[in-house]
Formats: sequence, C-alpha cells, structure tokens
Amino acid sequence: MNNSLRDAARSKVRRTLLTKGNGWIAGAVLSWALIVGLTGCAATSQSATSTSTPASTSTPAAAGHGVPGAGGSNGGSNARSGPAEGGSTGTITSVTSSGFTMTTVAGQKVTVKQASSTTYEKGTSSATASVVTKGATVLVLGMTNSTTITASQVIVQPPASGGSPSYTPSAVVPFTQGSPSRANKDGKIPTDYTEGSGTIVSGTAADKAAEVALTTYPGGVVDRVVKLSNGEYEVHYIGVNWPHHVFVTSDYMVVGAY
Repeated sequence: MNNSLRDAARSKVRRTLLTKGNGWIAGAVLSWALIVGLTGCAATSQSATSTSTPASTSTPAAAGHGVPGAGGSNGGSNARSGPAEGGSTGTITSVTSSGFTMTTVAGQKVTVKQASSTTYEKGTSSATASVVTKGATVLVLGMTNSTTITASQVIVQPPASGGSPSYTPSAVVPFTQGSPSRANKDGKIPTDYTEGSGTIVSGTAADKAAEVALTTYPGGVVDRVVKLSNGEYEVHYIGVNWPHHVFVTSDYMVVGAY
C-alpha cells in the first residue's frame, strides 16, 4: 500500500474513533447531568418540606377575663364577648366633644362614646350633657365592646343601688398582668350554673342587672348580661382579676359572685 492510501486509511480510523469517543463522552455528560438534576430536585423538595413544616409551633395562651388584648388573662378569647349591653362606673378623666374617658376604682380605663340618643341623670334627676365634667363620678350603661361603651345612659353621682346583698361583698381585685384570678366565692352561686350557659339579654333587664352588679362590685366592665334558666342573671365582668361573674335575682338583688 502506498503512503497516500495508508494515510487515508489512518485518517478514517481516527475519525471513527473520535466519533465514537465523542458519543461516549456525550453520554457520560448527559448521565452526570441527570444525576445532578435529580439530586438537586431532591434537595429542593426536602428544603421546601422543611420550610413548610416548622420545627416547633407555639399556641397562644388561652385568654381569661382580664384586660382584652393585654395577653395572659383577658376577655378577648371568649366567643360571647362581642358587643352586648353592659356598662361600668368610674371617675371622668377627660372630656371631648364626642365623649369622655373614665377610670374605674380598680384602675381600668374606659372610653365612653356619647350619641344624640344618650340620656343623662344627676343623682335621681334628669339632666343634660353639661353634667359630664372632669372629676365627676359616673355610672355608664350602654353597648359595650371590650373597654369601649357607646352610652345609652350616663348617671352622674349615681345613687346607692337597691340591690345591696345580704352578705358583705369582697373587694374587687384589680387586673394585674400575669397574676392568676382568685378562687374566692361570695354569697350564693347557682348550683346548676355552668360558664357559657344562658341567653344574652338587652334593654331594661340588662341595664338593671348591670347597675346593681356595678354598684355592689365597682371596678370592672360589664361586657354582657345573661339570663339563666332559673330566671336569674349572670353579669359578666372583664378588666379585673376578680370577680368575673356576679349573680342577680329576677327582682334585681345581688346574691353571689365568683
């Protein structure tokens, strides 16, 4: 074979080997890419799973009957503590064109909104909005939403209630962040009472029950009045550590609290 033919044959063999080699290399590169891709997908999937499932979860502390929104014991958690008729009593600390603020003897701050339908009394006499002055002691009844009351009635220098109990009431315990509620019981508690029972009432019944409760146990905010199956009322308090429940008879006499 002459040199020309021999060189042509060698060139053909090299091209063949290079073509096959390139195929092997391409195949190897493709396989490696697939392995890397699958590994990356697995890592991404694992990372996504870890992100969507936190290592630990925390459950907010159950709220009780303290100051709503303050954490720990507060009235915000109770599903029945939405706007309902109630009230509070205290000393006016500031007055605006649309209402006033007051502080109860237990230190709870209350915002009072006045409306064109709000009525006023001074003692036992009818009055006008002019009796609302800084430093005056007032009893406010109306629609209560947490510690804000839209007043239906404002009584300046309220008279002593006719619902005074036959026992000596314990002192109201002011709300203190982180302090547990006391387990004290006053007077007579309905034996078949369970928390959450009864029907929320409004109008005259709610006003009278709230008034006698607040004059017997001043310091809290009544956020609802509930009529029980035995005809008595449970007046529910927030903003204090004790009491949370004041019981009033159908003829509006305070008989117990806890």
